[in-house]
Amino acid sequence: MLRNRHSPMSTPLIEFRDVHKRFGPLVVLDGVSFMLNQGESLVIIGASGSGKSVILKHIVGLLKPDAGEIYFDGERMDMRTEKQLMPMRRRIGFLFQMGALFDSLTVGENIAFPIHEHTRKTKEETDAIVAHRLLMVGLPGVEKKLPAELSGGQRKRVALARAIALEPDLILYDEPTTGLDPIRADVINELILKLKRNLNTAAITVTHDMNSAFKVADRIIMLNEGKIIVSGTPDEIRNSTHSIVRRFVLGEADESELAALQ
Repeated sequence: MLRNRHSPMSTPLIEFRDVHKRFGPLVVLDGVSFMLNQGESLVIIGASGSGKSVILKHIVGLLKPDAGEIYFDGERMDMRTEKQLMPMRRRIGFLFQMGALFDSLTVGENIAFPIHEHTRKTKEETDAIVAHRLLMVGLPGVEKKLPAELSGGQRKRVALARAIALEPDLILYDEPTTGLDPIRADVINELILKLKRNLNTAAITVTHDMNSAFKVADRIIMLNEGKIIVSGTPDEIRNSTHSIVRRFVLGEADESELAALQ
């Protein structure tokens, strides 16, 4: 049985308060503030290098801000040690851009990995969870296959099954449709929506794929030069008159970028 989720009116699941991060002279996050509610699907868009994946790394504690505060379910997380972060990390699933499956492990062993690492479930219990997660992503019965025997879209789905192995409260999707054709990409989009419906799991998706962004988002924010320049519903973003937002949505280069080609 899945545990009950918090109500949408409860404490935000994620909150960034005036977060700053730089790498040497490069300013990546310059006063970023936002909240993610329980069960909400947030999409982060922006040009390459704008800090989208850096936000994900801050959420799981792989990076710490130079200034500002980060909260998970009402508890401040950016000051915690690695050991203190572990209970929070168990509540987060992460779908890496290229899947990051272990090539030497079978599909079943890949999905079982976080279960073995973080629980004391028996082999029978673990096998049942693995089978159920594969059923959820539409790949029943592939436990014995190796990742190399699967297509790119199937590997993404196995990676997603692993991300939900521990029934997370939050799933982080890093470019989930990269490298997939439009049909396979839409399968991933539908899975993101299915997990939101069935598990009431919150999601943060980093993507350049605007079709995906508009389909899976409750809310979209856009990063530019380390700042959030717009936040709104998919319709508000689609109809935005902000020049940077509009060019990104339409995939149009500006005059200075085109001039550099001459």
